[in-house]
Amino acid sequence: MSKILVVGSINMDLVTRVSKAPKTGETVLGEDFKQIPGGKGANQAVAMARLGSDVAMIGMVGEDSFGDTLLYAIKKDGVDISGIGRCSSKSTGIATIVVDDDANNSIIVVSGANFEMKKEDIDKNIKLYEDSKIVVHQLETPLDIVEYSLKVSKALGKTTILNPAPAKSMSDEIIKNVDYLIPNETELEILSGMPVKTKEDILLACRKMMEKGVKKLIVTLGSKGAIYVDSEGSKEFGVYKVEAVDTTAAGDSFIGGFTAAFSEGKPVEEAMDFAAKVGAITVTREGAQTSLPTLDEVRNFKGVV
Repeated sequence: MSKILVVGSINMDLVTRVSKAPKTGETVLGEDFKQIPGGKGANQAVAMARLGSDVAMIGMVGEDSFGDTLLYAIKKDGVDISGIGRCSSKSTGIATIVVDDDANNSIIVVSGANFEMKKEDIDKNIKLYEDSKIVVHQLETPLDIVEYSLKVSKALGKTTILNPAPAKSMSDEIIKNVDYLIPNETELEILSGMPVKTKEDILLACRKMMEKGVKKLIVTLGSKGAIYVDSEGSKEFGVYKVEAVDTTAAGDSFIGGFTAAFSEGKPVEEAMDFAAKVGAITVTREGAQTSLPTLDEVRNFKGVV
């Protein structure tokens, strides 16, 4: 299998379960608390590794106990961590996550060491780029690092994937170097500046992004599935029906599943179906990396669309 490089964030998730999320000024009693490895970049890298992909990661953690724990967890799952640095001036990134009984979540991220990544961290790990076929990015690291990494990737002839989350405006310099853009509806609306209330709206917004240089898009629609769009047209994909427990990392697992299958040369239809299975299993479990399935679990999954 071709090697995948993930350039992105590494966080410790501080997860509190509640029957209902508190309103402004309200105090509620929590039902459970856990510390779980997370961060969009690390989630996606671990998802791919558990699915059998050969994955390396570039990122940054602090010189603290959270950093130690996260590096151990990522390495244990088989990710090459040689490109992950340690920062002495900032703590490891954290995400405070509240999950209610309906499996909805709200998240506050303190980026910490993730935002201390420099261009030199890309340059000194150039061999990881050279050895990879696909380079995956998100937006939990500085935008100038995302832009620089995408330029380096394209200069080396790599396929680039960008998950534009958390949603924010980006320069055309970033967008033009993206082969596969994988946003949800909210992210697509922010990027395109267009409404996305209907399928027709989504397709028009996708066309606008393609005019800026994006080659292909996969728009994830939560319980409504996903839409794949390229220059030849579009195709809708459903979701597998499961009893959701926690939607944390659902998007990350979908991207991990798609990239893992795509890296093996699977056609888009198969890669999208595989990603849907990975996402379906993920939401039936608690946490970020703790919820990500193995390849055998996906192969044995007997869901219904």
